[in-house]
Amino acid sequence: MSRDTKSRFLKVKCSDCGNEQVIFDSAASNVKCLVCDKTLAESQGGKAKVLGEIVEVLDQDLSPK
Repeated sequence: MSRDTKSRFLKVKCSDCGNEQVIFDSAASNVKCLVCDKTLAESQGGKAKVLGEIVEVLDQDLSPK
């Protein structure tokens, strides 16, 4: 049985310093760059508004084997 979710982890690149970090696309709070403290994603009560460049969508099969 697989779990079908719409939420994903995203690798996002900061437009100020170029740092890449992984964030949750449904973040419940604002997410800041760990290097320069710029806001990368703003919480909006559902899907977060991503302010950085999405480099990669990380899709991992989490179903039990």
